[in-house]
Amino acid sequence: MDKEGGVVRLPPEPVVKPREKFPRSAAADLWRQTLSQIPSQFGKLAYLAGLRDPNSGDYQHHGLSAVFGEPSANDALRSSHEEAFAHWLDFGLEQQREDLDLYFSSLDAQRTQVLATWWRLKSYASLPPDSIRSVERQLFVNDLETLLTLMRLEHGVSSPDPDE
Repeated sequence: MDKEGGVVRLPPEPVVKPREKFPRSAAADLWRQTLSQIPSQFGKLAYLAGLRDPNSGDYQHHGLSAVFGEPSANDALRSSHEEAFAHWLDFGLEQQREDLDLYFSSLDAQRTQVLATWWRLKSYASLPPDSIRSVERQLFVNDLETLLTLMRLEHGVSSPDPDE
């Protein structure tokens, strides 16, 4: 009330709109928070393949699932795996070799041990996404085996198989 007993009318408060946040997606979050921290393309490919359940083919990432839900997280991981794979295949052999060297330098194991183990187990064959065509899978395996053969020769890594 004012001095004369009247009601004091205050000016209306300005309408403040809440700041709109940048839209977040599971894929953008994955690339920004995780994949951008992995220096090699092959490392991204190996990381994403490691998140795929070998029995169901579904991808599992607790953090993404908690924020975006399992279906969105699975879709983001699957599409990111496909993207990382396509990017690796786009490299020429020389660039693949440089990237593979970068990946190997990030591992704790000795390079000679990694080369011998990879050659023996061929575990790299499980790295491509499930959705790719067989010709892309074969190109990946052929390129990698060519690189591994060259690297084994350079590092003096013999084959554990006496027939090779």
